[in-house]
Amino acid sequence: MDALETKLNLETARVYWHELARYFAAGRVIRVAAELDLVDVAGTIAKDDTPRVKTWLTAGQIAPVTDDEAKAWQESGMVLWAVVVKPFVLVQPPSDDA
Repeated sequence: MDALETKLNLETARVYWHELARYFAAGRVIRVAAELDLVDVAGTIAKDDTPRVKTWLTAGQIAPVTDDEAKAWQESGMVLWAVVVKPFVLVQPPSDDA
């Protein structure tokens, strides 16, 4: 793990969805698919690795949080893993085995 990934790992935390509402309203919350490593995605975005990010976007593995997701997470009191890569907040629901 390089220094950036170590820093991002230390900044990753569990957050209630309702705490992210203002960032969602601004269009700055990105969902990361469960099969991806949240810290790896954050590091890739921070390093501006456009080809890799485009691959994930095309595959639907990262995408802006939808209104339906936001509503469901709000109603359920969802707790997500989150990390900030300005200007975005990357979120990932916890895996079933977590």
